[in-house]
Amino acid sequence: MEDTIAAIATAQGEGGIGIIRISGNESKKILEKVFVPKYLNNNESFSNKQLYYGHIVDSSSNEIIDEVLAVYMKGPSTYTTEDIVEINCHGSNVSLRKTLSLVLRNGAKLAEKGEFTKRAFLNGRIDLSQAEAVIDLIKAKTDKSFEIALSQMEGKLSIKVRELREIIMDILVNVTVNLDYPDEDIEEVTYDELIKSLKLINDELDKLLITADTGRIIKDGLKVTIVGKPNVGKSSLMNALLKESRAIVTEIPGTTRDTIEEFLSINNIPVKLTDTAGIRNTKDKIEKIGIEKSKESFNQADLIIFMIDGSKDLTSEDYEIIEYLKNRKSIVLLNKSDIGTKIEESYIKSIMPRAYIIKTAIKNEIGIKEIENKISELVYGGEVKQQDSMLISNVRHKDLLEKTKKSICDAIDMAERMEALDFIEVDIKRSWELLGEIIGETVTDDIIDRVFERFCLGK
Repeated sequence: MEDTIAAIATAQGEGGIGIIRISGNESKKILEKVFVPKYLNNNESFSNKQLYYGHIVDSSSNEIIDEVLAVYMKGPSTYTTEDIVEINCHGSNVSLRKTLSLVLRNGAKLAEKGEFTKRAFLNGRIDLSQAEAVIDLIKAKTDKSFEIALSQMEGKLSIKVRELREIIMDILVNVTVNLDYPDEDIEEVTYDELIKSLKLINDELDKLLITADTGRIIKDGLKVTIVGKPNVGKSSLMNALLKESRAIVTEIPGTTRDTIEEFLSINNIPVKLTDTAGIRNTKDKIEKIGIEKSKESFNQADLIIFMIDGSKDLTSEDYEIIEYLKNRKSIVLLNKSDIGTKIEESYIKSIMPRAYIIKTAIKNEIGIKEIENKISELVYGGEVKQQDSMLISNVRHKDLLEKTKKSICDAIDMAERMEALDFIEVDIKRSWELLGEIIGETVTDDIIDRVFERFCLGK
């Protein structure tokens, strides 16, 4: 924290602008050493938050490195709460590299991954959950995942966690006072009151945890695998959902011999879509490898789309796939419904009770919208409002909330058995500490380091 740090803050590659960011007590002095402003007298100093035009110059050789715009921002009203300088260079790798090298030679230290945001956390401007939201914001794949990250960065989750910690602390204080001062004139904590208070906390934890799977999918993407026997329309479905010809479509069974993966957005949900080789008995060695990969993809998918040729009776190959899927959440498409249907929906439902059934004619784009809407419905589960709900999208947060819930449930269980308050106090305190780990108030240095290792340089 004593060092002044610097890094390239923009992405690698050519661009109109590239930014060098400097943070620390020596930021302004370093700027004065490397930057020659065009319209600033020698006896003038850089004003706070004013943009200056000039050149980056290596004073040892008088070499002009780049024509730039530079700004000095005085702490604590900055991203890190420290003095910050940003130099807007031309977006050339050469310019950025040479400018950064000059800044480092004049007293700055190369920043570690996420060190700017880490300083913002350590200096108290943001908490740990807000810091984690920064990297989620950068990596957001859709408008919705960006919205969730932005909501967390603004502190919505932090506020909720702090509210819960405050309630738990009130309970903990009452329990501790009754234990430490049993003879004083203090209102006695009854087990009924304790159970009631703990159950209210447990309900709030459930409300947060129920959003975790939805939040993870919106953040990381829904893994959807298309399966079925050869020539039922899997590749046509992939092309229809992608709205482009990505997979080869022919009347010849076995055309797709390997899994094809593509990313797309369905109703603002990021989806990793996998088209698999048709599952059938074959002597072709290459096709066999593709079929084995198809079977492997079953275990990795969040959702299976199982395609059946609805114009024909089920075959042994269909039944083999059904055996894999009968206990999995899946969407069954009775395809080619435009040329007649020989398979009853009720029969499919009887052998695949967890399946959702849609009649389609993919070549004519019949049923595509219904598939997209069903995927949205399954992701949001009908319980989470897409517009304004706070979603838990971070795996670390989910794990800590689950551990908190276990501690609260253990405390409730002991209170219902009227066990000693000493034992109940341990679990209540543990739940308070676990929630503190989410926002970084009871977290170890090791966890903090692991969080910021995920960041890119310059952020």
